Amino acid sequence: MDIRPNHTIYINNINDRVKKEEMKRSLYALFSQFGQVIDIVAMKTMKMRGQAFVVFKELAASTNALRQLQGFPFYNKPMRIQYAKTDSEVIAKVKGTYGDKEKKKDKKKKAQEPLAVSLLKKPAAGSGAPVHSNAVQVPDNPPNYILFLNNLPEETNEMMLSMLFNQFPGFKEVRLVPGKHDISFVEFESDTQAGVAKDALQGFRITATCAMKITYAKK
Repeated sequence: MDIRPNHTIYINNINDRVKKEEMKRSLYALFSQFGQVIDIVAMKTMKMRGQAFVVFKELAASTNALRQLQGFPFYNKPMRIQYAKTDSEVIAKVKGTYGDKEKKKDKKKKAQEPLAVSLLKKPAAGSGAPVHSNAVQVPDNPPNYILFLNNLPEETNEMMLSMLFNQFPGFKEVRLVPGKHDISFVEFESDTQAGVAKDALQGFRITATCAMKITYAKK
């Protein structure tokens, strides 16, 4: 029997060797491409190992994420994704306040706190801000099949960047720069394919404070 669509998606078959905080940051980076993520629940208890819940603000975002990321190789294990059987607590709180505007504002604010607390990355104000903005104007070099990334947060790792870029055709590899956490190179098969990824992810925020800047690498 199919479970009805839900704001919350349930993920299992996650590599349980990954530390909880790194896993939550990576899930946030991966799923926030589809819409505003308001909570991520991941526990390392025996019963909950290898599982997580991701709560989206919009139903369309959770549906899109489920379709696009089904079987995605997250830390080398294909994710199994389905709708959660019940509304998450934060969504239930928001839904339960329709018609009462004062409570709604207050509860919406509270509902968005878990992600801020768990990731310590969400801005305290304006939590409805888009996760990535294409408004960033970055001076560029001539087209190249290698992209240069800078303004990356300290916790960036190869897996996070691979998850972002390997959804684009022609992706080959991510190359980190030893000793420099804030820059990286990403290689594609052609400069055209690199350009598509560059435009799509320009200004993407892996964390709330760091908007990624992407240019073609110098030849």
